[in-house]
Amino acid sequence: MPAAKAGDAAAIYARPQVPILCYHQIRDWTGRDSKGAKDYIVPIAKFKEQMKMLADSGYHTIQPDQLYAYLTTGAKLPPKPVMLTFDDTDLDQFTIARPTLAQYGYKGVYFVMTVSLGRPHYMTKAMVKQLADEGNQIGSHTWDHHNVKKYQGKDWETQIDKPTKTLEEITGKKIKYFAYPFGLWNPQAFPELKQRGFVAAFSLAEKRDQQDPLFTIRRIIASGYWSPKTLSNSIRQSF
Repeated sequence: MPAAKAGDAAAIYARPQVPILCYHQIRDWTGRDSKGAKDYIVPIAKFKEQMKMLADSGYHTIQPDQLYAYLTTGAKLPPKPVMLTFDDTDLDQFTIARPTLAQYGYKGVYFVMTVSLGRPHYMTKAMVKQLADEGNQIGSHTWDHHNVKKYQGKDWETQIDKPTKTLEEITGKKIKYFAYPFGLWNPQAFPELKQRGFVAAFSLAEKRDQQDPLFTIRRIIASGYWSPKTLSNSIRQSF
């Protein structure tokens, strides 16, 4: 099989990358937020401005199934495709991001960390189900954000198998997409994820794996410091 595999990777590499944005918390900054944390916390007004910029610029949100079809078969995408992803199950993603996206007919991809479900400041199972029912994609982001590069023994069961089962029970849908905690991966993770039914996995800004670009799809963190113009420029420069 290796020859066909290399061919697939080459074909995927030959296709232009689709911009994928990664969001965490969407809330106003407080005095307790460190300078570094503010990259991961997008103030509410700023998030709304960023979404308006995407809509005004003619961007169309796509879902992972569309991206997968494009990467593997060259299937057509809408003009100016973008994927909006949300990590860690933060409550603001439901209360702020969801209605903001809905204003523009946008859909998101929510990578859920199952340990947080129902905790204060996080989404409940009912919210995750509602997101899925409304046509957003739910993906796995492990049980408690444990670094995939450090997995051994039972970690695969705790961090991947059980959360997948939980999310499938909540949504009634197959969980096929995964986001690496901290964006960190190693090639040893690919066969483990594949045998568990995942078809693609998302990292952060570093380069894709030469052999397995589908399991190292790039995203950029949309910083809380960015104006709509900076975001627009970052999308063009990063992808």
